[in-house]
Amino acid sequence: MLTMNFDLLPLRKGARVLDLGCGEGRHVRQTRRYSGVTSVALDLGEAEVRKTAEALAFLDDHPDWNATAEKMGPWMVVRGSGYSLPFADEAFDCVIISEVLEHLHDDDAAIEEIRRIMKPGGLLALSVPRQGPETLCWLLSKDYPMQPGGHIRIYHRDALRRKIEGHGYSIVDRHFAHGLHSPYWWLKCLVGVDNENSWLVRTYHRLLVWDMMARPTLTRMLEAVLNPLIGKSVVFYAVKG
Repeated sequence: MLTMNFDLLPLRKGARVLDLGCGEGRHVRQTRRYSGVTSVALDLGEAEVRKTAEALAFLDDHPDWNATAEKMGPWMVVRGSGYSLPFADEAFDCVIISEVLEHLHDDDAAIEEIRRIMKPGGLLALSVPRQGPETLCWLLSKDYPMQPGGHIRIYHRDALRRKIEGHGYSIVDRHFAHGLHSPYWWLKCLVGVDNENSWLVRTYHRLLVWDMMARPTLTRMLEAVLNPLIGKSVVFYAVKG
């Protein structure tokens, strides 16, 4: 499930890209489709780092499985904090940080640390939960923001734009993503975020998995219509400098 539009990322030969807060590596795995790109993933969680490394090693061994590019660059997975990145100044051409800032108590410190390790003219691809769908989740369930590692704030997209620009970036593009996923989270909040027995939630989840794996034309068209209306995430692309 990709939140970022990879057609907008500078993944040319020789580029270095960091997936910050990589989770299980959904975005860094996609970077392996580009020849000569050095891919680095970082997360604070031990299990996340391990699973990401296993996934990237699998792609190395099965280059045809995920349409992996020939002559891929090296990759590395690191366990670390977004507040103190273990990289040199101006080390990366592109930084992806997807659905991470809403978990961080000091989001400004993280954005500034990203700026330190990014080359002048480098691209920041940043996504957070969108204000409308996220607010409804908070209203439907008091437990939703209280989950371990849960969300601690809701972003208004104009305020987030000003925050990004305040750290020395210029916004170059923006879009919404995952319009099909918002109703799934609303259903979970209605029946209980930890309720694994709801037939309706399980059925909708199977629909989402099928959509991600099969990518049928009908659901792709439906999501394109829903994204501007109820897209779960808002994505900004911004250039440093």
